[in-house]
Amino acid sequence: MLVLSRKLGEKIYIGENICITVVDIDRGKIRLGIEAPRNVPIYRQELLPLHKTEGSAQEVAPSTVS
Repeated sequence: MLVLSRKLGEKIYIGENICITVVDIDRGKIRLGIEAPRNVPIYRQELLPLHKTEGSAQEVAPSTVS
């Protein structure tokens, strides 16, 4: 697992077409903005499709953000 620290407004790029931006930090919660092509599925962990929740969360494709 790669762990990065980011400040408000800073970005993380995944590949050439996915960008994650820290848009808000408030009382221990952060809000992330995710820019990705429409064909890239993005799920929160608790909403992963059933066939993927049976295994570990690490089995999810790298382009899926939870």
